[in-house]
Amino acid sequence: MTYLGALRASLAPDRVRGAAGRLESLKTGSFWNRLGTRFLPFADAATDDLPLGRLLRLSLFQISVGMAAVLLTGTLNRVMIVELGMSASLVAAMVSLPLVFAPLRALIGFKSDHHASLLGWKRVPYIWFGTLMQFGGLAILPFALLIMSGGGTGPALVGHLGAAAGFLLVGAGMHTTQTAGLALATDLAPDHARPRVVALLYVMLLIGTMVSAIVIGQLLANFSPTRLVQLVQGAAVLTMVLNLTALWKQEARNRLPAGKREVPPAFRQVWAIFIARPKTMRLLVAVGLGAAAFSMQDVLLEPYGGQILGLSVGATTWLTALWAFGMLGGFALAARHLGEGHDPHRLAGFGGFIGIFAFLFVIFAGPLHGVVLLKIGATLIGFGGGLFSVGTLTAVMAISDDDALLGRTGLALGAWGAVQATCAGLAIALGAFARDLISAAAVAHDLGPSLDGPITGYACVYCIEIALLLCTLVALGPLVRSSDGGTANVAGRFGLSEFPI
Repeated sequence: MTYLGALRASLAPDRVRGAAGRLESLKTGSFWNRLGTRFLPFADAATDDLPLGRLLRLSLFQISVGMAAVLLTGTLNRVMIVELGMSASLVAAMVSLPLVFAPLRALIGFKSDHHASLLGWKRVPYIWFGTLMQFGGLAILPFALLIMSGGGTGPALVGHLGAAAGFLLVGAGMHTTQTAGLALATDLAPDHARPRVVALLYVMLLIGTMVSAIVIGQLLANFSPTRLVQLVQGAAVLTMVLNLTALWKQEARNRLPAGKREVPPAFRQVWAIFIARPKTMRLLVAVGLGAAAFSMQDVLLEPYGGQILGLSVGATTWLTALWAFGMLGGFALAARHLGEGHDPHRLAGFGGFIGIFAFLFVIFAGPLHGVVLLKIGATLIGFGGGLFSVGTLTAVMAISDDDALLGRTGLALGAWGAVQATCAGLAIALGAFARDLISAAAVAHDLGPSLDGPITGYACVYCIEIALLLCTLVALGPLVRSSDGGTANVAGRFGLSEFPI
């Protein structure tokens, strides 16, 4: 044997061992990939065109929206009433100002579908200007609040006008950014991955809300006007950083000159086509009823635990955490079932069905002094709400996909967001008003001896929510039957199979 042959023979085992090692490494890598896809929530939302890293980076705009929501409806709400001593009615009017822009989300989505910017982007300009509005509103809000409370220099009217402008800017920025951002995500995702992508984006919104609430609460533990200014302006800067990072190299540019691009149809024409489709109006009615039903108790759940069951502040905070965990579970289940081709209307109806039992648990927790019942109810409210939100949003997007003229999902996403945000905001206000009015009458013994307690106001609100959910199921029922090919209820019978669950 020659020297070269001997050398090859001596190296052969090493080559075999190296090949075996590489094969084992590939097997190990595929094992971890399968493990991540199977057990990590929403890991299967990634595709070859939209890998998980890029998708998570895009979802950062939801973090900024969640942070702004916490500041507007939570932190600033409490600070203005407690620390700054402002009127509760004035604060409620300020916090409700962002709802003015909620009905415009359909128009924003449509415009982002057909926008022809000089740089060739459609969604990016809307997200960018939405970010600028969020930044501007958060930048001026703390100074306006200080002037309103007498802590700054200048007439109080200037503070009122500045605060109103700040709340309006932040609200307009949130609605614009979220509508265009969700539309961009659905543009980038293939059809089969859209439900999981939408669910992941709403998970990030929930995570942003939870983390922001914890961090802001810790930073304002020792409140001072200076710290408030630093916090809100820091949130403004962080909004810019998060949204710019989310936008970086996400949307492809259209290289055609603006003058040679397709002339978009008028919004009124496309909206008429969208709203005239057989399913659209019924589905939007169901979205509004369901959003109102799940949102009416948003500001009542923790006070219910504290006032009726005597829970501490820490214990009632856990109710919000359980609601959030339930919402995450609802998002995960919705993403899984929709990814497998299940009917989104049926899934949304199942969420409403769970919500009915959730509110029953909450109602009976008071007279039975059942803290466990209240915790179960809070978890199921989040779970049912998560199923309902993702199911209805996916169904609305499918309406746009069915029509070539509608083309893009921006209009559908905007319509869903407009109905959902408007109805949820009005329901929160009406729920709080109804609780105060009915509880005051009950405590004053105007409703009889059997209802002479503060629990009566809460129970009435939860009963209204159950009635709204029943109406939601009625609205969704025909949509489920039509998606099943119209085979349901052939003999005219009515049974459990006719419920949209």
